[in-house]
Amino acid sequence: MTARCIMVLGTSSGAGKSWLTTALCRYYARQGLKVAPFKAQNMSNNARVVASENGQGEIGSAQYFQALAARVVPDVRMNPLLLKPEKDTASQVILMGQVNAELTQLPWRTRSNTVWPVVAQALDDLIAEYDVVVIEGAGSPAEINLHDSDIVNLRVALHAKAQCLLVTDIDRGGAFAHLYGTWALLLENERALIRGFVLNKFRGDASLLAPAPQMLQELTGIPTVATLPMWWQHGLPEEDGVFDDRSITTGAGLVTLTVAVVAYPRLSNLDEFQALKNIPGVRLQWVRSPQALAGLAVTDWLVLPDSKNTSGDLAWLREQGLDRAIAEHAGQGGAVLGICGGLQMLGEALIDPHGIDGNAPGLGLLPLVTVFEREKTVRHTSSRFAESTAGAWSLLAGVPVVGYEIHHGQTVQHSAMAQAGDVAQAVLPGGLGWQNAAGNVLGLYLHGLFEDAAVLQALFSRGQAVTVPTLDSVFDGLADYIEQHFEPGVLQGLLTEKTSL
Repeated sequence: MTARCIMVLGTSSGAGKSWLTTALCRYYARQGLKVAPFKAQNMSNNARVVASENGQGEIGSAQYFQALAARVVPDVRMNPLLLKPEKDTASQVILMGQVNAELTQLPWRTRSNTVWPVVAQALDDLIAEYDVVVIEGAGSPAEINLHDSDIVNLRVALHAKAQCLLVTDIDRGGAFAHLYGTWALLLENERALIRGFVLNKFRGDASLLAPAPQMLQELTGIPTVATLPMWWQHGLPEEDGVFDDRSITTGAGLVTLTVAVVAYPRLSNLDEFQALKNIPGVRLQWVRSPQALAGLAVTDWLVLPDSKNTSGDLAWLREQGLDRAIAEHAGQGGAVLGICGGLQMLGEALIDPHGIDGNAPGLGLLPLVTVFEREKTVRHTSSRFAESTAGAWSLLAGVPVVGYEIHHGQTVQHSAMAQAGDVAQAVLPGGLGWQNAAGNVLGLYLHGLFEDAAVLQALFSRGQAVTVPTLDSVFDGLADYIEQHFEPGVLQGLLTEKTSL
């Protein structure tokens, strides 16, 4: 079996590559085809635990969801190289699901030459096993300063002989210049792979676009095959850590609970909060300043999410004055939740003997100490909240939960504080979850809390069933959308040897 390869390139980051790739995965899976997603290199702090030769490993969340859209089991070959930014100039390198310290230290161009054989083999394996491989590019394929070290855009496209779509964000303005400029900077053999232009995030009367698509085709020989209207609430989690006013979302009905999530610079795994956007009466708000927390009620939740650089984000919290705002909310009895890096921040101290993250004093809201270890914990986890779970989080008492762990730190009781009687209550076994004596501060290593149906039902049912759109319904909606807005025959035509658009 030799798969047909379809690739989604973009004129820039944020053009809509991940969204469109996910939609294509479900569209072709619904044709009865065996489909796999692929992205050679992803730079993201949103990661999921998947199968690997070594047991379990990490891939970017986007490829995880694309695999689910394709109705296949996600594995590390679908994103062989994951870069997790820790600072503006440094990223942790994950190769085939595992942290690779040697590659992390290599310069960018040297790294690319080293990993290309692994990337190519992962892609070849998928091509040999599937009917269709839907490939996502990264950034723009016309980054001419990176062309010689490219392993994620046109080098992949040429290797796979992929039929390529080039998508642009028309809402930004300059879409036709972006498309033409990208095409013009490609080499002749690279241009030959582009089968169609896609205008994404369009608002207004599509007839007003004329005569630009025709003029662009006369210049390039490439047709515009789809104009996709703006669609804010498509239901996919955020791919990148970019927040604006549109990220303040409210489920249907009167707001009864605000969930304020602190958006520090190295926030990671933000996708696990997607379900909260659709809970009736819940308002999800991303905050970066104490002023944004001014209207938070004691009954509202303040969430410290995961971080790829816990010590650095703690320093940022203090610079903003958010440490005082968090302490004030907790001191008034307000509910505080820390997840993974957020749990580590809630403790007394971070101790880093191996130079993994950095030493730092914690926020002191839980009597815990975190020590960073060389080896990373990456695994799926099933557990159950203790019957003794109390206070603001008492609705979780006895509730089973399924999720995943991705962390270097190991967190334990602060021995001196415990001897003095200040003891954190274990609410999940094995150091997975802790609660303060008052019951309002909860820290968990477990990701995926708000993706678990039993947890959502316990926290938000109020005596009625909680209805949240399933991922399957989201994926089907994406497939329906592109089927409606692509020119007839284009999506099927991409599967033929000689595409006719």
